[in-house]
Amino acid sequence: MSQKIRFAVIGAGVIAPLHARAIQQHPEAELVAFVDSVKEKAEKLAKEYGVSEVYGDIRELLQESDVDAVCICLPSGLHSEVTIAAAEAGKHVLCEKPLDITLASMDAMIAACRSHKVKLATVFQKRTTELAIQVRKAVQEGKLGKLVLGDAYLKYYRSPEYYKSADWRGTWAVDGGGALMNQGVHGIDIIRWIMGDVDSVFAYAAPLVRDIEVEDTAVAVVRYKNGAFGVIQGTTSVNPGQEPRFEIHGEHGSIIYGDSGIKLWKTIDGEEPPAAAASSKAEGSNDPQAISNDGHYILIDDLIHAIREDRDPLISGEEARKAVELILAIYESARTGREVKL
Repeated sequence: MSQKIRFAVIGAGVIAPLHARAIQQHPEAELVAFVDSVKEKAEKLAKEYGVSEVYGDIRELLQESDVDAVCICLPSGLHSEVTIAAAEAGKHVLCEKPLDITLASMDAMIAACRSHKVKLATVFQKRTTELAIQVRKAVQEGKLGKLVLGDAYLKYYRSPEYYKSADWRGTWAVDGGGALMNQGVHGIDIIRWIMGDVDSVFAYAAPLVRDIEVEDTAVAVVRYKNGAFGVIQGTTSVNPGQEPRFEIHGEHGSIIYGDSGIKLWKTIDGEEPPAAAASSKAEGSNDPQAISNDGHYILIDDLIHAIREDRDPLISGEEARKAVELILAIYESARTGREVKL
């Protein structure tokens, strides 16, 4: 392996520039290739970022390039196939959310990376914010006492034009779902990360506004394994989109926060909110491109160190699988009208 970790970005869509910038900003990383089935899109990004290697097929990349790791920025339902091919070629993987859209696909990609001894990391950049880290720390330290409620309000807006911008958007086959699987998966990962694993769900989900196969509006009631209850609301139908909001309540206090900061931090010990978690900014509620690449940089850095130190990444495949498992249970409950146990 060269001194720098050599990266290729697979997929030249909306999210690819966040990966490209994060790689080029990192002193131990080198961006060497772009790949896209529409080669002209890869060529455009390669020119923009000063990259010489361009491929129209991942098999060409894996046969011809000496990259160490790949960033997978493809539609969700294509993640597993490309991850497995990369793992078999000995390449480490940073996969965009969601890990994939079925349990079988996720299990296959996790198994492939384990068996070929490459790292599988996943992009859930909301976990990297100081704000989320401090909230989880407070919960884990018992500052709220016994947990009672853990709610996630994930009210995004996506226009009809957004869904028409690519034929895979809003489809079960490739997008794997709608407001929850594509947009809300970040918040679902966060609330589960803070509250702990979910035992069961009961849900409604449907396309109430958009002309798509999948849901643009979903509401779920969850029971966590620790006994607490919660509500998850996810949309791409509300206008304007709202800042994602998380509400955690326990017998000894409550924390409510969003991307822009703490709304409420009250515990019986009178502790003040951490200064480091006082403010951030709302991202992506209305515009999927209005996202900072700070979190992607942290996750690129983490993958590099996971490779060098031979450890699991911050968000492993097994960890990333849990959010998708919960979303799939919500979809099953909405289809069947029954409570679903995970």
